[in-house]
Amino acid sequence: MNMLNLAEELRNNSYPGRGIVIGKTPDGSNAAAAYFIMGRSANSRNRVFVEEGEGIRTQAFDPSKMEDPSLIIYAPVRVLGNKTIVTNGDQTDTIYEGMDRQLTFEQSLRAREFEPDGPNYTPRISGIMHIEDGSYNYAMSILKSNNGSPEGCCRFTFAYNSPAAGEGHFIHTYMGDGNPLPSFEGEPKLVGIPNSIEEFTELLWNNLNEDNKVSLFVRYIHVKTGAYETRIINKNV
Repeated sequence: MNMLNLAEELRNNSYPGRGIVIGKTPDGSNAAAAYFIMGRSANSRNRVFVEEGEGIRTQAFDPSKMEDPSLIIYAPVRVLGNKTIVTNGDQTDTIYEGMDRQLTFEQSLRAREFEPDGPNYTPRISGIMHIEDGSYNYAMSILKSNNGSPEGCCRFTFAYNSPAAGEGHFIHTYMGDGNPLPSFEGEPKLVGIPNSIEEFTELLWNNLNEDNKVSLFVRYIHVKTGAYETRIINKNV
């Protein structure tokens, strides 16, 4: 698989929707994760990321303008011991609770499918990072409708053991803008990850569509110590 230029992937797509990037820095010292949200409607754009424990939660920027909290208010990031969960919906809680009961990432997601927002039927995208005793692996999942039909759910899991330094994978909800919005296709895209969390944060935020971007979360976790750094950018401030 050819490595894609992440900046170009974002710059050339006005509406990838919500996206997850997970990988490893070139020096091999940090696991990296990023999650961004975008919005076309006033309700979707009326959000910010706020820290909640070791994770984050979406929150209405102006509560008086919140129309429908379903599908847009949730915890995208939660931490369960040495596992960090990143998703685009409330399946974060499903994975957390399932893995806390000794289910696997994939088994936990068996209880869920794509979002009930026809005609888009937005895919549920999820990632799990596992860091233990200096080792690191991650997996990503997408649950999507069967070519736009809600009659079937297609389930794909991609596991990355001993990920290569400097490499990451990018998955997002939509191939681009449209009505209905076309679901992501194929496996997660191979992209580069920089050593600097500041550089990674700026690369992502500066190349997301200015009109549609809403919030960005980035975290670097030191593979040997488990210590982490977090960056959050909200368009609404």
